[in-house]
Amino acid sequence: MPPATFMVKPVSGLCNMQCSYCFYTDVTKNRERKSYGSMTTEMLEILIKKALIYAEGSCTFAFQGGEPTLAGLDFYRLLIKMQNKYNTKRVKINNSIQTNGLLIDSKWAQFLAQNNFLVGLSIDGTHTAHNKYRKTMNGIDSYEQVQKAAAVLSGNKVEFNVLCVVNNDVAAVPKEVYLDLKKHKNLQFTPQISDFGALVPSLDMETYAIFLKTTFDLYYKDFKRGKYVSIRNFDNYINVLSGKPPEQCGMAGMCGVYFLVEADGSVFPCDFYVLDEWKIGNVADDSFFKIAKSETARRFIQTSKNVDRECNECMWYGLCRGGCRRYREPMTGEFLGRDANCAALKSFFEYSYDRMVEIARSLVYN
Repeated sequence: MPPATFMVKPVSGLCNMQCSYCFYTDVTKNRERKSYGSMTTEMLEILIKKALIYAEGSCTFAFQGGEPTLAGLDFYRLLIKMQNKYNTKRVKINNSIQTNGLLIDSKWAQFLAQNNFLVGLSIDGTHTAHNKYRKTMNGIDSYEQVQKAAAVLSGNKVEFNVLCVVNNDVAAVPKEVYLDLKKHKNLQFTPQISDFGALVPSLDMETYAIFLKTTFDLYYKDFKRGKYVSIRNFDNYINVLSGKPPEQCGMAGMCGVYFLVEADGSVFPCDFYVLDEWKIGNVADDSFFKIAKSETARRFIQTSKNVDRECNECMWYGLCRGGCRRYREPMTGEFLGRDANCAALKSFFEYSYDRMVEIARSLVYN
């Protein structure tokens, strides 16, 4: 049994912000039940118990939303107690949480540090770009609050990385975004996802290609100066060139099934597909052994293997491997299309390939 990952939405899509591009808001509009409420302590206990029965070697619990800190600190204190109680096989447990940072204070930071949580903090680059899209429920700019959260996390020695959604405004100022965020050392640039059924991609490909090239130039420059800044997608391409498997699931070439657990215990194969048609079970009724072998889970994996013909013939297929399934929507029958970011990625690979190989070789031989 491979290491197990459980992505948990303890408050479903409930959030204290209203980001205009939120992919999960779009997900909730495309299912019968918009919100699954808040996870009860009884459901949390069932989840932890069954997850640790299933897991071998290591077990990751990743908390997302909505905004998962809305579940409250006591929820996570109980989580730790239950993990200690039910970890009879003594597997390695990893906890992480993705947050907008609005509720992060010293109490939260101390708890996260003491319990070795990896934190993902959402910051969309510059002050202007961030505040345009990431506002509170009252319409208030959130940049300053998030910067305070970053300072509190740093001050309490919490390990955290920055998640930046690349929309057209962020992509238009790549140098400014990189320079604003590089102090955090660990960055993840995620291209904006178009809504299900959208006829036009949300992200302009020429602008995105320039963003990738410019940020890679800065990444490469800092690497050569001995001031390495981790950028997740670049790191993964270099890993592939080094003969290692990509750590990022969207670069694997096909989907697996990690367990996305909604607040009521409903399980889905991916946080991009928390949709009625892709429900694969419920932890209250089923073991994870049964859920993993469900026909819906099998179909989810199988459809991701159907690669566009042009991808198979592309010289860069070994690097991108067709891209994340969600960017390959919509489906035509059982077949997905090409990655919406394909044109930008091709241009980027042509531009950066030799230098990525250089970095890969230096890592292998040093």
